[in-house]
Amino acid sequence: MENRLKTGISNVTTLVEFVLLGFSDIPNLHWTLFGIFLVIYLTILMCNSIIILVTRIDSALQTPMYFFLGNLSFLEICYVTVTIPRMLMDLLTQKGNISFFACAAQMCFVLMFGGSECLLLTVMAYDRYVAICNPLHYPLIMNHKVCVQLVTVSWISVFPFVIGQTCQIFSLPFCGSNTINHFFCDLPPVLQLACGDTFVNEIAVYVVAVIFVMAPFLLIVVSYGKIISSILKLSSAKGRAKAFSTCSSHLIVVVLFYGTATITYLQPKPNQSEGVGKLISLFYTVLIPTLNPIIYTLRNKDITVALRKLLTKILI
Repeated sequence: MENRLKTGISNVTTLVEFVLLGFSDIPNLHWTLFGIFLVIYLTILMCNSIIILVTRIDSALQTPMYFFLGNLSFLEICYVTVTIPRMLMDLLTQKGNISFFACAAQMCFVLMFGGSECLLLTVMAYDRYVAICNPLHYPLIMNHKVCVQLVTVSWISVFPFVIGQTCQIFSLPFCGSNTINHFFCDLPPVLQLACGDTFVNEIAVYVVAVIFVMAPFLLIVVSYGKIISSILKLSSAKGRAKAFSTCSSHLIVVVLFYGTATITYLQPKPNQSEGVGKLISLFYTVLIPTLNPIIYTLRNKDITVALRKLLTKILI
């Protein structure tokens, strides 16, 4: 199981690879899980690709809200592609061997795309805040240049923090077991394998989690507090219903994503149950990306109308 190199001079053991246990505790369900996750992955790719397509080609959807939604869909595709194909391969081969470098790269991309999603969801909340609380100035404030800048910041600003975090974790000595009880190289289970005092590393994890999880979440809460206050002041019941409908999809996604991310990255290490951690990770890496396009399409009339128009063009 363990693959290591030992240097003769200093007698120091260097880790060469990790072993992802994945779902090896339920070997009889390997093929069933492979089929389920393959269907889920293809569904995520298809649904998010359709959202990207309709938000790009339909003139009625050339607004900031759908520009951000298209970017979120692309981000979701990147996010699941980092974890699910690797998980499918492990289920197929029933081997979980992953090199030290590949594990570090996977963690880096998971943290990067996850952090970018936190910031992009915050940008989408700000967009709804401006649209509902300051509608007269909305076209001026949320012009195309500003939208591109906000998306660019969401993607780029996470990068240096994630690189630093990953390098810090993988520069630790791993002298115990190289077996990770998880289906991908997530930060908490990898940190649990490190030797010696990891207090500084745990503090660094909390700091980054506060910056990219808690701070954006608080901004979203403040935005929605002002949004709800403005909606309740509307005299028309129809206007209130329309305003709520434009926010409800985003709010559901925020609650699901931030809820699971907070439990994973802000829970103290000793209290992190491996089984529970694996289950929660399934939610934010597999289930939520599957639900996102469904939530946005079923609860959004503009998207459903655009989909009908696209199907009509294809079929006729």
